[in-house]
Amino acid sequence: MDTTADRMAAAYFDAIELLCEVTPMGWYAERGTARAAVTHAGVATLNAAYDTAPEPDRESLDEMATEVGRQGAPWSIMVRGEAGDEVAGLAAGHGLVERSDLWLLACAAGDMVFRTGAAERKPVRQVGAAESDLYTDALTQGFEAPEGVFGSLMGGGVLDADPITGYLAEESGRPTGTGLGIRSPGVVGVFNIAVVPAARSCGLGRAITETVLLDGIAAGADAAYLHTSAMGRPLYESMGFRPVEKWTVFEAR
Repeated sequence: MDTTADRMAAAYFDAIELLCEVTPMGWYAERGTARAAVTHAGVATLNAAYDTAPEPDRESLDEMATEVGRQGAPWSIMVRGEAGDEVAGLAAGHGLVERSDLWLLACAAGDMVFRTGAAERKPVRQVGAAESDLYTDALTQGFEAPEGVFGSLMGGGVLDADPITGYLAEESGRPTGTGLGIRSPGVVGVFNIAVVPAARSCGLGRAITETVLLDGIAAGADAAYLHTSAMGRPLYESMGFRPVEKWTVFEAR
């Protein structure tokens, strides 16, 4: 058993439950080891039926999938590890036939590689709920997503909710990037690392990530985790992160 993977997965699942509790349109349910987490953002992986165990409870996962599918948002089914034919068939039964891998990366605090100086991290600051619209706009631009895709995800009091911390990078008063840290006991999760196209290739993504990590360590974290795209993976691996578990995601085509 990979205890690191279990610990990081548990922290991620706690973070998603918390996010569903504080985001304005969030909804969350449990059955056995299966979970249903809905934020109503227009991103399938932010509205998911998933199982917290490496061996999913297929009956409970099916029930949770039915509930998530009723919510009317783009959604997904997510399982730890390589999904077998039975899970793939379950997903297909719900109309989710597009399959992809999602890697969970982790790093112990002592293995983190920091290359950005304090002066380079200076444009990155913490933001609260009063600036949620500004944050959401920068997040949307950073991911080059359609306007409104994140909806009220970061609205309400999300950015003021402990243990969530939002980060905004700025240049000449204009937002250039975002980050989000969600802490659980001894662990910090790194989310929403996005840089607007005009500010890329200048080390800003690293500076934001390092800020999230340093604040997490200062708050007591001895490890961190994140999910990443193939594009972002080289950056995070250069910072000391290593893959600890591959997950399987099913979405509508």
